[in-house]
Amino acid sequence: MNASESIGRLFLQRTCDEHLPPTPQSQGVPEPPLELPYPADGHLIPLVPAGEIQFPAVDLRAIMEQRQTLRRYSEAALSLNELSALLWLTQGVKRVTPRPITFRTVPSAGSRHPFETFLLVNRVEGLAPGLYRYLALEHALLEVRRGEGLVEEITHACHDQSQVRNSAVTFLWLTDIERTTWRYPERGYRYAHLDAGHVCQNLYLAAEALGCGACAIASYNDDLANQAVGAVGDQFVAYVASVGKRAPVTPKA
Repeated sequence: MNASESIGRLFLQRTCDEHLPPTPQSQGVPEPPLELPYPADGHLIPLVPAGEIQFPAVDLRAIMEQRQTLRRYSEAALSLNELSALLWLTQGVKRVTPRPITFRTVPSAGSRHPFETFLLVNRVEGLAPGLYRYLALEHALLEVRRGEGLVEEITHACHDQSQVRNSAVTFLWLTDIERTTWRYPERGYRYAHLDAGHVCQNLYLAAEALGCGACAIASYNDDLANQAVGAVGDQFVAYVASVGKRAPVTPKA
C-alpha cells in the first residue's frame, strides 16, 4: 500500500458513519426552525417580489473583475428595488421542501442556512432610518427598532469604522448556529463561517452590478454587535458589510 492509499483509507475510516459521533439529527432531536420567530404584531414591510425585481443586464466576468471594496459612499439613497435585490441575492428563499429545508440563492452546508440578516438602514427610499430584520421566508422586512443613537451604537460596535456611519445600509448576519450544529456538531462553526463568505461574495457582486460598492467587515466587538441585534444563547454575529452608492467621478480639468 502506497502513501496515498494509506491516507485515503484513513480518511474513509474516520468519516464513515459508524466512526462519527452521534448528531442531534441522528438522535431524533427536532430540527431547529428555518427562521427565528418574530412578534405576531410586528411591523412587516413588503419588499419588491423576487420575480418583479429590476436588475441590470450585466457581464458577470466584468463585474467580478471590476469589483473592489468600497468604503466611501455618495449621499444617494438606495431604492427599495435595489435593497430588495441585495436581500434576495444574498438570502432569498427559492423553495422550501417538505423535509423541510430551504433552497436559497447562496450555497450552505447541508442547506442549513443559519443566518438571519439584520440591516442598519441609513438611506433607503421609503424606509425610516433604523434597524430591520430580513424575513427570508416572507421576503419582507421586520422593523426591529429606531433611535437617534442607533447609528453610533453599531458604528462603535464596528470599532468606529466610518463606512458604517456613512453607508446607505449595513448588513449584519446573525448566526443561529443550532441550525448547522444540529447536523454537523463538530464542524458546524467552520461551515457557518464558510457559508458567510458565500453570502458576502454575492453581496459584493450584486452591489457592483447596481452601481454600489460593499465593504466586508470582520473587525468588530463581538459583544457589542451581538447586543445590537439582540443575539441570545449561542447566536452570534458572523460577518458585517456596509453598502452604499458610488460617488460620481469628477472629471479632471
